[in-house]
Amino acid sequence: MERNIISLFSGCGGLDLGFRLAGFNLVWANECDRTIWDTYNFNHPETVLDRRDLRKIAAAEIPNCMGIIGGPPCQSWSEAGAKRGIADDRGQLFWEYIRIVRDKQPLFFLAENVSGILAPRNRQAFTYIVSQFEEIGYQVSCKLLNAKNFDVPQDRQRVIVVGYRENLGFGFEFPAPENEVLTLRDAIFNLESIAPIFVKSKLDNYHLQIANHECADLGFSSIYMSRNRVRSWSEPSFTIQASARHAPLHPQASKMILVGKDKRIFDPNSPGLYRRLSVRECARIQTFPDDFIFKYQYIADGYKMVGNAVPVNLAKVLASKIFADLKC
Repeated sequence: MERNIISLFSGCGGLDLGFRLAGFNLVWANECDRTIWDTYNFNHPETVLDRRDLRKIAAAEIPNCMGIIGGPPCQSWSEAGAKRGIADDRGQLFWEYIRIVRDKQPLFFLAENVSGILAPRNRQAFTYIVSQFEEIGYQVSCKLLNAKNFDVPQDRQRVIVVGYRENLGFGFEFPAPENEVLTLRDAIFNLESIAPIFVKSKLDNYHLQIANHECADLGFSSIYMSRNRVRSWSEPSFTIQASARHAPLHPQASKMILVGKDKRIFDPNSPGLYRRLSVRECARIQTFPDDFIFKYQYIADGYKMVGNAVPVNLAKVLASKIFADLKC
């Protein structure tokens, strides 16, 4: 069991990869979204992927482990979503995460979620979730982190919850932010000369030079045009979202021009084309290595997998601190 961990609500495995890079053995994972399975299996060949709904899996069917990691579905907590929180079926999946932690009693757990879980409307529910972890025997640490402070070229605020089993006698202390903030130039500048393939929906062919360098060729809604979507080369990216339509624009273009309340236009004198970042560019910003290959037929699934992931470098920083704390 030493160094063996399991992953719940795994997605494509950004969190999993970060923990692997820090020295943990990812032995079992759970993900029920069939559009993700090929990607997970390709990039985590040594991990057993259970494809069932977690609600139907008994804890006894899951391997014993020293740690449990994962990000319960966050759409119901999101500032941009339906904002139903714990009242939503997806919000209630947090209880399944707690159930597995309770029954397996690992030395630690780490859960990740959107910043909206801290909103006033969700405060009571989130406080109750933390209390449930404490009741099953864990000393819990929670913090809102911005990934840009942890070797990730992106403004991305996420809540991290870490629990250490009480008999360890100490709690998790979050690592200090890095001094240097990475930028879009650091992440994707060397892709600038390689044109992406533009795709409206289903891929007819794939980029031969750079895997997943496909770009959503879609219209721009009034909501999208309500604010600037361009960051310069010298800045970190906007948050990479799980939506092709809401992907940030490439920094080759000028910043959008405000012409009215919540209304912007593209600069007609922009030196470069306005286009969304490609799936690979988004993956770079999420700090996935280029040999991490996303498998999809529809462009929307590529953006969804990348945008829902925990940035690999952020995961590695947190995992390395846990690894050191537990003297693995």
